[in-house]
Amino acid sequence: MHKKLIILDFGSQYTQLIARRIRELEVYCEILPYHHAGPPDPSVAGIILSGSPGSVRVPDPFRPAAAWVEAGLPVLGICYGAQWLVHYFGGTVSASSIREYGRASLKIEKKEELFAGFPEESPVWMSHSDSITQLPRGFEKTAFTETIPVAAFSHREKRFFGVQFHPEVVHSEFGMQLLRNFVFDICGLSSEWTPANFIEETIQHIRKQAGNEKVILGLSGGVDSSVAALLLHEAIGENLHCIFVDNGLLRKNEFRDVLHAYRDMGLNVRGVDASARFYTGLHGISDPEKKRKTIGRIFIEVFEEQAHQVENAGFLGQGTIYPDVIESVSVHGPSVTIKSHHNVGGLPDFMKLKVIEPLRSLFKDEVRRVGKAMGLDPGILNRHPFPGPGLAIRIPGEVTPEKVQLLQEADKIFISELKKQGWYERVWQAGVILLPVQSVGVMGDERTYEQAVCLRAVTSSDGMTADWVDFPHAFLAGVSNRIINEVKGINRVVYDISSKPPATIEWE
Repeated sequence: MHKKLIILDFGSQYTQLIARRIRELEVYCEILPYHHAGPPDPSVAGIILSGSPGSVRVPDPFRPAAAWVEAGLPVLGICYGAQWLVHYFGGTVSASSIREYGRASLKIEKKEELFAGFPEESPVWMSHSDSITQLPRGFEKTAFTETIPVAAFSHREKRFFGVQFHPEVVHSEFGMQLLRNFVFDICGLSSEWTPANFIEETIQHIRKQAGNEKVILGLSGGVDSSVAALLLHEAIGENLHCIFVDNGLLRKNEFRDVLHAYRDMGLNVRGVDASARFYTGLHGISDPEKKRKTIGRIFIEVFEEQAHQVENAGFLGQGTIYPDVIESVSVHGPSVTIKSHHNVGGLPDFMKLKVIEPLRSLFKDEVRRVGKAMGLDPGILNRHPFPGPGLAIRIPGEVTPEKVQLLQEADKIFISELKKQGWYERVWQAGVILLPVQSVGVMGDERTYEQAVCLRAVTSSDGMTADWVDFPHAFLAGVSNRIINEVKGINRVVYDISSKPPATIEWE
């Protein structure tokens, strides 16, 4: 049984980042909602209490089960987590007269194990409006800043530690050192969470779970389903039956190229061209949510028809990854629907298949590392995220085969130029949007009235936030020139410089 670290999530935007930083140390950790019932199981070696948009000063603050802090395990409170420890043990947290947001200078008052390797003063990242003004009995201050008296504290006997700043963000210069100190020296954990160990243990688990039963897996061409397929194939061989559906909304030649790559990998895969069916279903639909739901419904119908051709299947394989698992467990109740996604997880109950999810404990970057270790085709491994509804949500308004073909041609030029000029791997996601407008232009001696397209490219670490890529003007000019010259029907190209938030990465 591997030892692990638990992060109790109070709703902070940084909680997943804390987990990813711990995973970077090759230590396994899990995120649980703050109200998860205790006590922790014997595999837990330490606990982190996350930040929160809430305050401990309200009448009924977010609080974990007492069993988590009474278990005798090391505890690190970050921001709200630190304030909650103070509040719980009888100290005082007050509204600050001066709020701290952004960079601050941390000054170490008392060197102890959490700050091993720290200089006397270092930059940290703050984000709080409440401050700790009085520590409980037995706690001692270990650091401060110019504006707050208690920036860090500890309780030696209980092995409790609290920091008001965020060590998980890159702006906290020695933040990773602090996490190393807590994980290795205080909790006594070791680096065991490696791709090689994960692959070996997952294959054994799949064999035990699936036995001799057949597994059906829907492939999308993306890294998640592809790595899931490799793991399942390694574990059960020909008992894995993959289905790759062409909805007519993929990039140019993608269905053909990816299907060929899958077969070169030795996968037992069936390619299904259902593009005409999707186009018929999308006829006359302009609303983005209706488009998504229509695509999802037709995908399920096609997948179900194909799956029923696999006799005596017992399992449905899915490429679910850890962020999907976390987001399915609400911290503060139902969240607002920003957009709906279609996933094989929506298959009808009457298929009676058990679910097998080999990647459900991995973040996206970990999926890529596992895929690389297993020799996944680089063209799939390094592929940008691509939306489930495909090009349909890059065509505002009704989707037609003619519009898709036009967009595919422009998109191919943009992506090829990104790859040719060394930008593709520096960009998180890129694509072209076919705008629902026509514009006047001049080509030669003729006046034109043709389509306009928008280029979109962003940098991001996880897709939760994103910033537009500041390409050289010469690069954008070259892409624009190629699209207008080579794609008949397009006479204008613009570039989207919106960040997320407030915009989204996709247009619909």
